Amino acid sequence: MKKIAVIGGGIIGLTLANYLDTTKFTVTVYDEGLGQATKASAGIISPWLSKRRNQKWYTLARDGAAFYQKVVRDFKLEPTVYKKSGTLILRKSQEVAELAELALERKKTAPAIGEIQLLTAGETAERNPLLKPQPSLLIDGGARLDGKAYLQQLRKIAVAKGIQFIPEKATVQRKASAYEVLSSQTGKKDFDFIAFTNGPHLQNSLDPLGYLAKVRPQKGQLLVFQTNFSASGNWPVAMLDGESDLIPFENGKILVGATHENNQGFDLEPTPVAFSDLQQKTLPFLAEAALFSQPYHYRVGTRAYTDDFAPFFNCLPADPAIAVASGLGSSGLTTGPLIGFLLAKYFNEGSNDWQQYQKPLTDYLAVK
Repeated sequence: MKKIAVIGGGIIGLTLANYLDTTKFTVTVYDEGLGQATKASAGIISPWLSKRRNQKWYTLARDGAAFYQKVVRDFKLEPTVYKKSGTLILRKSQEVAELAELALERKKTAPAIGEIQLLTAGETAERNPLLKPQPSLLIDGGARLDGKAYLQQLRKIAVAKGIQFIPEKATVQRKASAYEVLSSQTGKKDFDFIAFTNGPHLQNSLDPLGYLAKVRPQKGQLLVFQTNFSASGNWPVAMLDGESDLIPFENGKILVGATHENNQGFDLEPTPVAFSDLQQKTLPFLAEAALFSQPYHYRVGTRAYTDDFAPFFNCLPADPAIAVASGLGSSGLTTGPLIGFLLAKYFNEGSNDWQQYQKPLTDYLAVK
């Protein structure tokens, strides 16, 4: 069988590994486990009301949200990992009405959006008791995903399939008829195919192969609170007016986040500044400030982002045995599984007609 190395065990890498045909490939995943964006994330799967001008990105996000129906079946995701909870969108009254019209328009090509309902202030507070009474828009098809739990589930499935995991940083060199992967403890191994799914580290990985990747690291911090709200698993998630989201999980676990820090490189230290920033953005929407006095901890990770804040993925034009994917930014939980599936389809079947989802690869990669 042919051998394939997946460099990066985040949401794309593990989805890709699990969709590869193990009757054709021996699969090895390299991941040192530091700063992984997926492991540090938990987010809202509800892209339909985005006003980004990049229609290719929207098409990818729309189809990525719908793709979760297959992901849930294939990987048997429990509600603690993924749940169609519904999404509350909080804006000023006039803006909420405008978003409702946009939602109805978008639903024509995105049936996964589900039911659309304008809620009164009282109805909003009933749906999520943490929130002040205020008008909102309920999108029934919205969902939540715990990125860390997703990776744990997919790793368990992959191990059962015989996929090997090497918890080390890997360097790839081109050889005459193969690719050599070097890691500190396991040494050198030859592979026929390589998939780089290591987010903001892609540039360092491609440098020895003669490519320049236009990706940068973005630090993201979120807060995980433990409360006594036993019914929190039944609440919809809330997209607040600003850059903060309120994400309830089972058994009183409440997540608030996340920050978008462009100048911190690969720093993974939690900061009081992040707590203060998220607190200031979230408190105006809460019924009371008590949430921020509950026991909590940070999740900190590093996202990859591009100049246009859009992902890219494909095989390298001059190296069709190498595939790359990066630039997920803050929409990685929505788009990552679909990208992983499409890359697996490329290796399994040779299909890579994805122009509807992204700009040309040359917008993000260049030969040095």
